[in-house]
Amino acid sequence: MLVLLPPSEGKATAVRGRPVALDTLSLPGLNDARSAVLDELVELCRADEEKAAAVLGLSAGLRGEVAKNAGLREAATLPAGELYTGVLYDALGLSTLDAAARRRARQSVLVFSGLWGAVRLTDRIPAYRCSMAVRMPGLGGLAAYWKPHMERVLPEVADGGLVLDLRSSAYGAAWKPRGEVAGRTATVRVLQVTVVEGVERRAVVSHFNKATKGRLVRALLTSGARPRSTVALAEVLRDLGFTVEEAPGGRLDVLVQDIH
Repeated sequence: MLVLLPPSEGKATAVRGRPVALDTLSLPGLNDARSAVLDELVELCRADEEKAAAVLGLSAGLRGEVAKNAGLREAATLPAGELYTGVLYDALGLSTLDAAARRRARQSVLVFSGLWGAVRLTDRIPAYRCSMAVRMPGLGGLAAYWKPHMERVLPEVADGGLVLDLRSSAYGAAWKPRGEVAGRTATVRVLQVTVVEGVERRAVVSHFNKATKGRLVRALLTSGARPRSTVALAEVLRDLGFTVEEAPGGRLDVLVQDIH
């Protein structure tokens, strides 16, 4: 099973550690594209803080991210599994998984990134600010930029098993599984269920969406289950305590009322 995750805006900062080395990252077929994005991002942030902040969509309170981006080539790195923080990654709790589940995570999880394309949890990268929604002056929109590179590299990575796509729409645009891979790709929509005056209502709520997806991946990694179809995945998730409804197009709706 291959699990596709979005990154998080929140990131830990390494106190010490070697700088990023592209030739050590997974998916080496993306390295030329990674180098091009990294070069433009660093140059943009070194040359013009105002323009960089506008391109990256940074508020006044986040202007310090421009200086961090300017020093990306020299910055200390962390494994991606330690770098990304936020609701989904807190719920996933990688550091508290047992050894077998951590091994499965290293083998099966890919995190998509506007800067790096996609990385595995063991890949060492620095803290950065560059979402997939950014439009770089020289490269254009990053989702469109990454798409041909992903289409060349990822079908082989996704070979043979179920693809569980938990990315947000911005990151999903960078690679859409096609053909045979699309036929074994499952997506998940998390719906909060409330009852108002006896009427059930369902809504997508960001916190519930991210936290539930983190809990879902954690449960799958801990269980060691290896479903090979969307139907089998639904059965596994029900066995793990989730309320799941199957929908057309390989989508599963996970229903939640509260998260503790």
